[in-house]
Amino acid sequence: MPATVLIVEDEPAIAELLAVNIKHAGYHPLQARDADAAKALVDEVLPDLIVLDWMLPGTSGLVFLRRLRADSRTRAVPVIMLTARTQEEDSVSGFEAGADDYMAKPFSPKELVARIKAVLRRRAPELSNEAVTINGLTLDPSTRRVCIEHDGAELPVHLGPSEFKLLHFFLAHPERVHSRSLLLQHVWGNHASIEERTVDVHIKRLRSALKPVGYESIIETVRGSGYMLSKTAQPHGMENAA
Repeated sequence: MPATVLIVEDEPAIAELLAVNIKHAGYHPLQARDADAAKALVDEVLPDLIVLDWMLPGTSGLVFLRRLRADSRTRAVPVIMLTARTQEEDSVSGFEAGADDYMAKPFSPKELVARIKAVLRRRAPELSNEAVTINGLTLDPSTRRVCIEHDGAELPVHLGPSEFKLLHFFLAHPERVHSRSLLLQHVWGNHASIEERTVDVHIKRLRSALKPVGYESIIETVRGSGYMLSKTAQPHGMENAA
C-alpha cells in the first residue's frame, strides 16, 4: 500500500501540481485547503506525511503544526513546510514547531518529492519504495516482489498483502523487538479493527511462506515482548526451492 501524503495548500494550482507529482512518485495524495479541512482528514485517516503551507486562511500552518505535535496520535507524523517566508527566523520557527523539513516558494516539485522520499526514509523506512536486502532476502516495494539469492539465481517468495507489509516493516527495522500493538499500528494502521492475537496468525503465515526457502527462522519470537527480525539468523536447507 503506497504511503499517503496530505497536501495542505490553499492555492488550487499549486495543490494540484503537488498532487500530480506525488502520485507520479508512487504515493497517494490527499488535499486540504485549510487547517480545518486538514484536521478532518487527519481525524479520519492518519497520513504518512504532511506537506503543509505556512500561509493558510484562518489557522496558519505553523499553529496547525504545533497542534499536530501536541497530540500523541499525530506527534510522529512527518511534516514538510512550504512557505514564501524566507527569513532565517521563519525557518527556525518552523523547525522549532516540529517541522522535519522546510522549503521556500517558489520550489521545484521534483526536489520536494526527493525530500518527501528522504524524510520517509529517515522517519519511516518501511514506507520507502526502495528495495531492501538482508542476509540474501530482498523485498522490492515498487514491484511487490520478494526473492532470495541462491546459487546465482533469484527464487521468488509468494506472500499475501498483509504478510508483505509485515515483512517490509521487519526488514526496515531489523534487530528491534516489536510488540503486537506496535505491529498493529504500523502495519495495519491505527484504525485497524483486528485484535493483537491476529498478529500471531500473520506471523505464522509469514514464516510458512519463508519456510520453503529456509528463512522462517529469520523472524524470532521474543517471549513476553513480541517479534523481531534477526540479521544473523542463518537460512537452512531449502525445501522444494528448486
